[in-house]
Amino acid sequence: MKKVSSTLGMALTLLLSGSWVTVDNVAFADTSANLQTEKFSPQQIQAALNEAYAKFKDDRTGANATYIPILGKMPSELFGISLVTVDGHVYTAGDVDQKFSMQSISKVFTLAQVIKESGLKAVEDNIGVDATGDVFNSIEAIETHKGKEMNPFVNPGAIATTSMVQGKNREEIWSKIIGIYNDFAGTKLTVLDEVYKSEAATNQRNQAIGKLMFAYGRIKEDPDRATDIYTEQCSVGVDAKNLAAMAATLANGGTNPVTHKAVITAEQAENVMAVMATAGLYDDSGKWLVKTGLPAKSGVGGGVIAISPGRFGIGAFSPRLDEAGNSVRAQLAIEYVTNALHANPYDVTPVK
Repeated sequence: MKKVSSTLGMALTLLLSGSWVTVDNVAFADTSANLQTEKFSPQQIQAALNEAYAKFKDDRTGANATYIPILGKMPSELFGISLVTVDGHVYTAGDVDQKFSMQSISKVFTLAQVIKESGLKAVEDNIGVDATGDVFNSIEAIETHKGKEMNPFVNPGAIATTSMVQGKNREEIWSKIIGIYNDFAGTKLTVLDEVYKSEAATNQRNQAIGKLMFAYGRIKEDPDRATDIYTEQCSVGVDAKNLAAMAATLANGGTNPVTHKAVITAEQAENVMAVMATAGLYDDSGKWLVKTGLPAKSGVGGGVIAISPGRFGIGAFSPRLDEAGNSVRAQLAIEYVTNALHANPYDVTPVK
C-alpha cells in the first residue's frame, strides 16, 4: 500500500509504482500501467510509417478539390507521412518535402492565437464550439442560429475567429497569425502566392459568409478584411514535416518539442484539441473519432494532422479527397499508424 496526501490530488497517484494506491484512506487499483504509455523503438515507429505508405500509395480513391482552381492542378499521386514525437524525434515516409497549402488546417492555429489572447470563453460566447452537422461552408447553418452555435473549424466560425485576432491594422493581425504558425512549425512559413490569388478570385461564397456573420454581430468590423486574411492564412505553404511538428507541439502541451519554445499553455492546447476532436474532419468528424480516437484536422489541400496527446503529432498529405473533403490516403495512413502504435486513447486493457 502507498499513501497519497489529498492535497497532492489524484493525478499524483498515477506516478506511483506498485499494485495499489490510497487517497484519503480509500484504496484504488493503480491503473498507471493501463495508460497509453507503451514505448516503441525508433525502428518500430519508422516501420509503421513505411508500412502505411506502402499499403496506401497506390490507392486511387477520391479526387482533388477543384472549386479552388489551383488545387486541381496538384499532382494527385503525391503522398507523404511524417510523425514527430514529444521528445523531438522526426520520422518520415514518402513525399514529405512537397509544399501544399494548409487550407482549413490553418483554422486550428488561428484558434490557438485567439484562445491565447482572449480565452476560450470569448470563442464560446461569440461563435460556439459545437459541431454544426452541416457542410463546412453552409449558409443555412448561419441563418438557423444567427451566427452562433458554429465552431471555429467551419468557414463561418473560422472567418469570425480570424476577425477576433487582436491588432490595430491588417499588418499587425497578419503578423500575429503567421508568427504563431511559425512557432508551432518551428520554422518560417510563407504564403503560396499562386494559391492565395486563385482562392481570392473564387471566394465569393466566403465573402458572403463574412458579411452575414457581420450582420449577426459575430464579426465586429470589416468583414471583407477578415475574409481576406482568412484566405491568406489558408494559403500558407507547408509540407508533411511542418504539419507533424505543429501537431506535435499540441501533443506536447503547447511546447514545440524540437525548438522547445512554449507557444501556448497546456490548458490552451487542451482547449484546441477538444474542438479538433468534435469538429476537425468536417461532417465526418464522428466517423474519424470512432476509427482513431485522435483529435485531428483536415484541409482541402490534401493535408491532415492528428494528435496523440503526450506521445506524438502526425501530418500526412495526399491531394485526393473523399466526398466530405478529407484526404483519402492521409486518413488511411494515420489510422494505420494509430493502430500500429496503439495510440487510440479509447483502446484500453481492462483492469483485472
